Order: sequence, then C-alpha cells, then structure tokens
Amino acid sequence: MPIISRLSRALCGVLLAAGLVRPADGADSVDHGAALSGNVDVVGRFAQAEPSGIALLPDGRLVLSFPTSAQDHPGPRLATWMDGRLLPFPSAAAQRTFLSPLGMTRDARGRLWVVDEGMVAGVRAAPRPALIGIDPASGALFARIALHAPAVRPDSHVNDVRVDLTHGAAGTAYLSDTSQAGHPALIVVDLARGQARRVLADRPCVSAEPGFAMEVDGRMARYDLAHPAMGQGGVNGIALDRDASRLYWAPLSSRRLYSAPTALLADPAVTDDALERAVRDEGEAGVADGMATARDGSLYITDIERHGVLRRTPDGRLFMVVHDPRLIAPDSLALDGDVLWMTVGQWSRLPVFHGGRDMQERPYLLVRIAPVAP
Repeated sequence: MPIISRLSRALCGVLLAAGLVRPADGADSVDHGAALSGNVDVVGRFAQAEPSGIALLPDGRLVLSFPTSAQDHPGPRLATWMDGRLLPFPSAAAQRTFLSPLGMTRDARGRLWVVDEGMVAGVRAAPRPALIGIDPASGALFARIALHAPAVRPDSHVNDVRVDLTHGAAGTAYLSDTSQAGHPALIVVDLARGQARRVLADRPCVSAEPGFAMEVDGRMARYDLAHPAMGQGGVNGIALDRDASRLYWAPLSSRRLYSAPTALLADPAVTDDALERAVRDEGEAGVADGMATARDGSLYITDIERHGVLRRTPDGRLFMVVHDPRLIAPDSLALDGDVLWMTVGQWSRLPVFHGGRDMQERPYLLVRIAPVAP
C-alpha cells in the first residue's frame, strides 16, 4: 500500500475516533469512547521519583508524596510542586522524618495528614507505619502517631487517609490497609488519644473480589495472592462525604464501592458484626484507586482500567469525565474548585509483577484536568 494511502487511513481513523467525521458507506465505525477526552494537561514530569499522594493546601500550594517502599529514589520524599520545581516540604531537614509517605489529606482546619508506610525498598527492617500531622502555615510536625499491632499486621500496607473532625475530642482518622497479602481492613485512629483500632478486618466489603480479573496495560491479569501480576489488594481509595457523616471506600481488586456511617466507625463500642450490617454496597464504580469529594457531594474516582476518572453523583449516577492512555495508572486526586489534579503511576509495571523485569517507561506524570462538573 502506498505511504500516502496508509497515512490517509490513519488520519481517517483518528478523525472517526474523535467524532469529527461520520463513517462513509462501507467505512468501519469505532468506539466513541476511544477518542481522548481532551481535558488533560501534563504539568509535571518526573524522571526518577514516582508521585503518589497529592493534597492542595489552603494557600494553594500542591503537595506530592514520593513513596520509597517499592523503589527508593533521590530527592525529597514529600514536596511542594511550584513553578516546575520540587521543594522539600515542610523543609529539607524534615525529610529525615519520612520513610515512605504515601496517602495524604487536608482536614477541615487546613492541616495536612500524611500516611507513612514506614519502609524503604532494600532495607531489611520491620515496617514502622505512622500517621503524621503537619501545620502548613508554620511547617511544624504537630503529630506523629505510630501504628502498632493489633491495629496493623506484619503484612499491612497502610495506604490512604481521611480525617473527620466531627467525631472524637480532636477528630478521627480513617486509614485503608490494602494488604497485598490478603488481610485488608480499615484502621480508625482517635487523634486525641493517639490510639488506633482495626475494623472490618478480612470482611468481604474491604476485600478483593473472588476471581477478580482486569485489563492492565493491554493484558489481562487475575487477582492471585501467590503470583501477583498487577497492583492488587483490598480497601485502597477512601473519601468522606461533604458533612463527614459517611466514609466511602473501594477495594483495589474489585469494581464495587462501599460506605458506612462515621458515627459507627468512630465508636469503639460498636462491634465488627454491627458495623458490617451498617455497611452499604453502593454498586459498581470501576477499578478505583484515588477519590475526592466535590462541593455538590459528588465523588471523583480514578478508574484504572479506563485510564480515567469517573464522577459519581449523590444519587449514584456515573459519568466519565476524563480518559487518556497517558493515565497509565491514575492514582490520587485533589480538587481545586472544578479543577482536578492527579498523580499518574506505573505501579503494575514494577519488576515484582514481571518476573524481575522493570517495565516502567519514565517519566512519571502530574496532570491537571479542567474543568470538570461541580
């Protein structure tokens, strides 16, 4: 086939996918969802360190976490992204405080809370997970709550966090323990007392779906504890609703969304059986990692299989707000009005899922998605 003909066909395919032309008689139609959503702007590229957690501070600064549990890296482990540069946050000296910062959130008072996995790749030491509180205005670390057994297990993977200031003398934190070893749970922390409890451990609502399979980077993979072929596990992404009355979460190896009343989660007198009865199955929402709550009560949920982000309205309707093949593994979200900021990972390309071969294709990305529905 002449080169010009091949180019014409390729151009025609692109225009059809984008919906800019209609198929002529005899032409092949394409999936209308194959076209790029067109609202993704890559604002940061990182050659060595892979960003994961993200939070927007009251003064507009964007904070990123760069965990080290899968692979260590040079540069800051917690940093602000300003004018195309990473600046250690809250200071260069404070970096010694962090081992592997991961999920993070801003509470209703504007304070930053960071989950530290407490482990570094290649270092043989027992994990020392912790929840760290930082005052963005002063840069002071005002809290460090070590997470011990029985709240965490030796195989815990403490992942994300949300903070509810409506329950408890100083508030209550909810953390996800994804546990790639098959023992997931929610962890509830009384911030006044610095005490943590493990709830709903191994219950179906926090666990991987039996027989779960998904498309990962153009190949099919099935949940397999003994031979993992992708990032997998139980409860991962979590979010509070607007008034902090419910906590939402999604197991990573699942397509279901769940929620429970925070009044029960925060109450140490409530048994796991009673708590499980109060859990609400919110239906399917895609293979989720990060979540963010909008002003109208909608949830924005990353969708790994579709390389995008979904919007779930308070009445349960789902909308695709972004999809782009560059979003290899959409990770964490932060909302700034109707603008979404998101870190993009390549976790399922790590050597552990490919017989020791590193399949990552750097750089890693930070993207801005704007605008999205309020």
